[in-house]
Amino acid sequence: MTTLNQLLSISFMLIIVSATAAQSTFEFKSVKVPETDAEKRAILVAKEVRIADKSYPIDFHTLLRSGNSVGKGIFGLLVDAKGNPLKSAEGQPEISNKNDFSSLIPIGKKLFMISHFEDLPGALYLTELKQDLTNGQLTAINTQFMDVSEIHGIWLPCAGSVTAWNTHLGSEEYEPDARTLNLTTREVTHFGYMARYYGGNLLALNPYDYGFVIEVQLLNEQSDYSVKKHYAMGRRSLELAYVMPDNKTVYLTDDGSNNGLYLFLADKPADLSAGTLYAMKWQQTGAQQGGQANLEWIKLGQATDQQIQSYLAQKITFNAIFDTQIPTANQACPESFQSINTTVGQECLKVKPNMATAAAHLETRRYAAMMGATTELRKLEGMTLDSATNTLYVAITEIALGMENHQKQGQSNDQYDQGGANHIQLPFNRCGGIYALNLVTDNEIGSHYVAKNIKGLVMGKMIQANEKASTKPTADHNQCDLESIANPDNITAISGYNTLIIGEDTKEGHQNDMVWAYNLTTHHLTRIQTTPYGSETTSIYFYPNLNGFGYLMSVIPHPYGETDQDKLRQPDEAKAYTGYIGPFPAIK
Repeated sequence: MTTLNQLLSISFMLIIVSATAAQSTFEFKSVKVPETDAEKRAILVAKEVRIADKSYPIDFHTLLRSGNSVGKGIFGLLVDAKGNPLKSAEGQPEISNKNDFSSLIPIGKKLFMISHFEDLPGALYLTELKQDLTNGQLTAINTQFMDVSEIHGIWLPCAGSVTAWNTHLGSEEYEPDARTLNLTTREVTHFGYMARYYGGNLLALNPYDYGFVIEVQLLNEQSDYSVKKHYAMGRRSLELAYVMPDNKTVYLTDDGSNNGLYLFLADKPADLSAGTLYAMKWQQTGAQQGGQANLEWIKLGQATDQQIQSYLAQKITFNAIFDTQIPTANQACPESFQSINTTVGQECLKVKPNMATAAAHLETRRYAAMMGATTELRKLEGMTLDSATNTLYVAITEIALGMENHQKQGQSNDQYDQGGANHIQLPFNRCGGIYALNLVTDNEIGSHYVAKNIKGLVMGKMIQANEKASTKPTADHNQCDLESIANPDNITAISGYNTLIIGEDTKEGHQNDMVWAYNLTTHHLTRIQTTPYGSETTSIYFYPNLNGFGYLMSVIPHPYGETDQDKLRQPDEAKAYTGYIGPFPAIK
């Protein structure tokens, strides 16, 4: 029960913080670069933040680790379509250490967390949290897996977001290639892992069932929910879908090599089941500091979820959508065939009669390239909006491959531009960067949130082979400067406070992945968290006000999993951490 004094205290914090938001920033006390073995195994985090000339103590708080039993469920246990636990090769229940995104969803008087695990098959978990209204601390009190059998399971769900109408938006990354997939090779690809969802039955799988936006809605405090895929929004290696304040305009990032950026305009606010899909065309105006360009949006098509589902019900195939030819010896395509270069390399394609809608929404990247859009981006990752300045920010993990000009990591190579448009021509930067996109009104598209230009904002700094980052003993294990970002992934804006929070997903860039606070006014980077060997930083997402407190979600998946596997001492060290930094005072 909240007392009158507690309510007055919370209201007072809201008044103080919101009154000075326009000119304030979040000033974190920085953390050091991990140097000792003990520090590289630990989670180092800022212990203090200064907001509106007042300091507040903060910390990293673990809510759950993979395999924790809480209430009805085991967090991260993978299950099949019937809800039966999957077993490892040793016959043990299989626990995923790859929680990639956890959202906080208040329903009535309760607070829930929805988590998705980037695995094959993927998993969704619903966790009820207890919030202490005196200090803001959160505690997990019950977790359970969510049934996704009606949508054929989920495929490698990666980043996510929360809509203004209080739903969890998930993703399906690295969609299977429907052109090359066949029964003789499925068992040695990702499809073989996904088939476990159906007891190993490869024939139960359709590649066109995966690669979509996933929306989860909690229906009541009793934990009832609905899960759906939005087929009208197109199919790609979806990293993230992010909705603008009109509740209609949605940006969608595409992770991998030679990929694109997409915009979806819903027909109705807060309803993503129907709308019009667009793809970005990069018109380069400069190559310095990560490059800059004007942006054009090419219309791909309009559709409803139901309309695209009808193709899936018919078990549509790649060959039903496209005619194909092999490029000639000089990399040209036969007459009437379009030459494109996307994730799979150069192709010669032609859309079959009456198949444009299917092509636009089931083979979105290929069709976008055929329509003249840009498919040269390299690992387009997280995205966030600073609503105070109407600026969209996106993370690109590295400036490489298709983003270069007939090169691969600075060396001559035609693979990623051959037969394609070669719109992007930038110097190689393995450390990646953050880009800013100004949003304006576009009457033709019908949105006030259309990006018309893009510009590099903060870029990682490569360390050359004959250089060292510093005199610190960590220098030999890093290819990017320790005082700047390396391979940015998840990002979130603290709107009105001129602050971006940037999380890394890096292997060789930094030995220990880091989370940074970037001041948009001073351009100063502050290191606010480091994570253990072999992990990454995910689910970086800021909640300004949940019952009087703010939270910065922070998930640390697969410790010792990507690098430094030899340093794992015991299995428990490899368990993922799902938690948050804070609590903060509520921010208006």
